Amino acid sequence: MAQRRYLLLVTLALGMLLNPLNSSMISVAIARFQDVYGLSFEQVSWIISTYYLASAIGQPVMGKLADLFGPKRSFLTGLVVVAVSCLLAPASPSFGWLIAFRIVQAFGTSAIYPAGMAIIRRTVSEGQARALAFLAVFSSGSAAFGPTIGGLLLHWRDWPAIFFVNFPFILTSFFLALWVLPGAGGAANRVQARARAGEVLRAIDPLGVALFSIGIVGLLMGLLSIRTGVRWVPGAAGIAALALFTVWERKAGRPFIDLRLFARNRMFTWVHIQFVVVNIIFYSVFFGIPTYLEEVCHFDARTTGLLMLCIAGFGVVVSPLAGRWIDHAGSRPPLMLAGVIMATGSILLTTVHEASPVGWLVVVFSVLGLANGFNNVGLQAALFASAPKEIIGTASGLFMTARYLGTILSSILLGLVFGASPTTGRLRVLGVVLAALAAWVFWMSWRLPRGRTRA
Repeated sequence: MAQRRYLLLVTLALGMLLNPLNSSMISVAIARFQDVYGLSFEQVSWIISTYYLASAIGQPVMGKLADLFGPKRSFLTGLVVVAVSCLLAPASPSFGWLIAFRIVQAFGTSAIYPAGMAIIRRTVSEGQARALAFLAVFSSGSAAFGPTIGGLLLHWRDWPAIFFVNFPFILTSFFLALWVLPGAGGAANRVQARARAGEVLRAIDPLGVALFSIGIVGLLMGLLSIRTGVRWVPGAAGIAALALFTVWERKAGRPFIDLRLFARNRMFTWVHIQFVVVNIIFYSVFFGIPTYLEEVCHFDARTTGLLMLCIAGFGVVVSPLAGRWIDHAGSRPPLMLAGVIMATGSILLTTVHEASPVGWLVVVFSVLGLANGFNNVGLQAALFASAPKEIIGTASGLFMTARYLGTILSSILLGLVFGASPTTGRLRVLGVVLAALAAWVFWMSWRLPRGRTRA
């Protein structure tokens, strides 16, 4: 029994690491794409932005499909879609086609995560937080080491290898999933699924999905443009679409996202808000610190990368410990500790200057990294405790959309604080702002229910 549970977790982890791996790995290939396709940095950077946009939309949409069609079917379909996109992307005749295949890849990986979360919620009754911690080690590790892996692949095999490297993970996860993942099968179930197809399609709420998609794309494009020149039209269109989405969903008989759940279930609402703020803090550090180290401290890329591993690596190490603690005491104590750690790390960040010794930088970045493991596992466990089991796929998808929103808001914060270039004075301002946000995270964690809450 224990061996089968371990195989189930490995199966899910190998699939769920694909989204963070491909999000971070592609960043090192920007310069190469500029050379191959003869484009500017701004044009090529859309290969990253469109991936975030597609994932922000795809996660809740694919989560809804997982709730309707079953998580195992959704998980396997997502793996197939990723495989097709990775096979075709290296043969792209133009950069536009490459972006199109990346969008397909984003939708495929977006089907995998909420399906995996639904399987965990439905099949793992004891030790859920430890299971989530196991998955967090893979996802956080793949995001942390993605740029390093991408750099090595570029050096050895050029940029197509960034897509081909996915196949060992895809194939292993797919064949293990056929064997170990629970789910309906057989001719009788397939006939029943076909009989329910019309009902299921009506339950998807296509108008709600369309309004949500237009709203998210417009809003995020408006936010992404703040640093280079605000694009008011897509931003206004996005806000208008989200307003119409709110009106429609409140009246729909079978809404894509039941907004009334946010009004009825305050814990469910606050978990999403807290996840946005946590990711603003994390990605402000993760994206902002490398620029400061290279431009102000004059470290080379290798030294900067090793220092950044303190931030990402300690989160991976802490995750299993966080899982055991959460299974015993609930999400509240670890998340409160995470708020204290983030505030402490942010205050320590104000002591960093251009002549700071490497040893002190390791201490500061390690403190900042410690909170990540507590936050990822703790907030996912809090989501499980607050979301109804029958919509856990959709809820997990919305949870990831909150992460992408926090990521984009962090880039806006960095633009406002750093301006044209980072300085030590501006880094101190960033530290103060992040400390204030961390205090807010602590307050939100304090509002969570006391004790262990069964999911």
